[in-house]
Amino acid sequence: MNAKSRNEPIAVIGMACRFPGGANPEEFWQFLARGGDAVSEIPPDRWDAAAMYDPDPNAPGKMYTKSGAFLPDFDQFSPQFFGISPREAQFMDPQQRLLLEVSWEALENASVVPEKLTEQQVGVFVGIGTSDYGDQQVPLGSKAVDAYNGTGGSHAAAAGRLSYFLGVRGPSLAIDTACSSSLVTAHLAMMSLRSGESDLALASGVNLNFAADVFISLCKARMLSPDGHCKAFDASANGYVRGEGCGVVVLKRLSDAIADGDHIHAVLRGSAVNHNGRSSGLTVPSGPAQQEVIRTALKNAGIEPSAVSYIEAHGTGTAVGDPIEAAALAAVFAGRETPLLLGSVKTNCGHLEWAAGVCGLIKVILSMRHGVIPASLHFREPNPLIKWDKAPFRVLTEPTPWPSDHRIAGVSSFGFGGTNAHVVVEQAPSLDVVPPAVDRPLHLLNLSAKSDKSLRELASRLADHIEELPA
Repeated sequence: MNAKSRNEPIAVIGMACRFPGGANPEEFWQFLARGGDAVSEIPPDRWDAAAMYDPDPNAPGKMYTKSGAFLPDFDQFSPQFFGISPREAQFMDPQQRLLLEVSWEALENASVVPEKLTEQQVGVFVGIGTSDYGDQQVPLGSKAVDAYNGTGGSHAAAAGRLSYFLGVRGPSLAIDTACSSSLVTAHLAMMSLRSGESDLALASGVNLNFAADVFISLCKARMLSPDGHCKAFDASANGYVRGEGCGVVVLKRLSDAIADGDHIHAVLRGSAVNHNGRSSGLTVPSGPAQQEVIRTALKNAGIEPSAVSYIEAHGTGTAVGDPIEAAALAAVFAGRETPLLLGSVKTNCGHLEWAAGVCGLIKVILSMRHGVIPASLHFREPNPLIKWDKAPFRVLTEPTPWPSDHRIAGVSSFGFGGTNAHVVVEQAPSLDVVPPAVDRPLHLLNLSAKSDKSLRELASRLADHIEELPA
């Protein structure tokens, strides 16, 4: 790999999501723009939250929170669309189902015809780690055992099934670095594209929560917020809120995207991944390691710290993590003439854990497109453990215009197992658009779907979308 290929920018040519607050990027942007907060009480289709609740953190077998950010309709799936029998779908972890759906939508967004990817070098990188669905079947014993249990609950099969469905030949990896997983997939996808191993790549993360036991364990570790709010960098920060969702970005070498006439949402300029090494505890963040991963990503991007105008922070809202992250950012971005803008999407939709990084990345891309950075919620009194007088940054408490000549951002994700990731994002380049040879007053728009019902629904959604566009 020569120096040019090691640092070649990577274009984001497609994206899709199912996040609390938005079932697609457009809905998610509207949610962020209005300062939405998707945290609610745990829905009854997960478990009886009232029966499991006790405000006493020491109460055995109980959780001191009843809050989270959840996806509706997680059980809605059309298996035949993906060539899967209803019986096999029954044993598939809903995370696999969600990943298939959102990946398809991301390819549609990229104007990529999935059938044309067969036997192509397409990399599939999936951040996934929970096994709640399979764990739910254990008490059923042998009655729950079927030929499809193995593939239905396997994380390797989550990536493998997507590659199999698309018929692609590139690397297919399931990544579990906990909270940093989906940003690590972006890093690995960039490496694969730069090396020539892949010509197209899907980087993603998915997380769904079905097990009360995980909430109880996190409460015993005092990691979750009792009041159900992620208050990044605030004095009252007392833990994070669990969220769920799925996000997928479609990536391509920038030179190829320009040559192919792809629509470019944004450009990933550089990235880095490292580990804390030995710190004061396995789950305790390391400031020096965070500094190192950000500096390395900036070097890989060929970007000076002074050129970065916004950081989408890991920002979980924990008493230990926030001051460490703030100190690391202060060290890397010291000496700035203008404040570094700072925010965290976790204040809107909770911590999506294995899907957190791609959620932050999609937020940044949408902010670049619209030229506005949404507010970071629940920031009222600055955390006294942060040296604000020496901090070169400012937490956004209201939507803030983003000048078009300064749209370079960093996205951070730090896993509780010690793996850190950082990606440097730049706004899409301005490209000359070639006007059509013939200017026609009317254009024919072809629509297709796998059934008459789906086709009519697609046409209806498109008509609604056109109605909402400015005249």
